[in-house]
This record gives sequence, structure tokens and C-alpha cells, in this order.
Amino acid sequence: MKFFIDTANLNQIREAMDLGILDGVTTNPSLMAKEGIRGEENVKKHYIDICNIVDGDVSAEVISTDFEGIIREGKILADLHPQIVVKVPMIREGVKAIRHLTQEGIRTNCTLVFSAGQAILAAKAGATYVSPFMGRLDDISTDGVELIAQIVDIYRYYEFDTQVLAASIRHTMHIIQCAEVGADVVTCPLQPILGLLRHPLTDSGLEKFLADHNKK
Repeated sequence: MKFFIDTANLNQIREAMDLGILDGVTTNPSLMAKEGIRGEENVKKHYIDICNIVDGDVSAEVISTDFEGIIREGKILADLHPQIVVKVPMIREGVKAIRHLTQEGIRTNCTLVFSAGQAILAAKAGATYVSPFMGRLDDISTDGVELIAQIVDIYRYYEFDTQVLAASIRHTMHIIQCAEVGADVVTCPLQPILGLLRHPLTDSGLEKFLADHNKK
């Protein structure tokens, strides 16, 4: 399973890279705004900065909702760097744009997916990744990991090439659950990833080893 970090914070991306486990980055306009990155040229430069830190795919999201606008933005983003994957919303015009971009050799990430039906359409259109938002489903008392498992099963049955990128990860157990059901990728903030490092028995065991070593 691949690990992507969901942020536009360069320091957090570097910290995840230093762990040696980072495979890519996902971003969105909200994450850019959170870092104070505004204005088309500043946003484009920031995407390039991210690509220069990581070795893997970097999802860059369009803000247009019409077919022509998505295509125009998508081509601009894809031209920024070979690692860029164009992030497109799951809407009618978005699905049409994914098909068009795919035919032009531009990789895409279909975002804001909340149902298996939407995931099927994304795969049929040729999306490189599909991003089901499991945490937001959990927020409305729906089982987000069940959707991840359902999409994984459907994609395997029909041998779709689209990768299941579990998004809206809220905590460390979400990562474990995604691994259990076979998600291709998880994307989340840095803290849930760091949470995988922690276990009280590891801490107490190390404390004892060091104490024994230091005995005189």
C-alpha cells in the first residue's frame, strides 16, 4: 500500500520523506489556502516546489467545474511537472474531462467520491486514481471503510486499472483498516502516519532495555 501525505505544508512533506515511507502527495485548494498560498502563479510555483521534494505523484486540483475549464486547467497543471496528477471532481463535467485528459495521456485523480457507483464511472472514464472520502462518510454515521472495501472488490472483479486512493483519513486506525481491505493508496495528514510508530509496549520495552544496559 502506498502512503501519500495530504498537505501543502513543505516542512511536513519533508518530515514524511525523511521517514523513508512517502510515495506521493495530495493537495486541494483548501490546503493551499491554509498555507497562505494564493494567486495562480504562487500556487503553480508551490506545486513545483512539492514535486522537487518528493519522488512520486503529486495531485494538483482544478477549480473549474465546466468541461472546457477543467481541460484548460488540467493541461496547465500537467505541464508544470511530470509528477503532477490532475485532480478532478466527481461531477458530470468532471467525468467527461477525465476521459478527455486520459485520451491525451494526462493522468487524473477523481476526487470527492462517496459511492461505488461514482467509483465505477471514474474507472470507466480512465481515472488513474479514485479518491473515496471515508472520513466524511464516518462523520455522517456511514461506514467509510466499507465503501473502500466495496470499490476494491469491484475494481478487482472487473480488472480496472484505476487505483483506490483512500482519502479523508481521520486517524491511525483508518490507515490499518484501509490496508486490511486492500486499498492501493492512503492519503492523510502527517499525524496519523506518525501514529503508526507508537505503542506503549514499544516505549516500555525500550525503557527497560536502556535501563538494563545502564546498570552498574
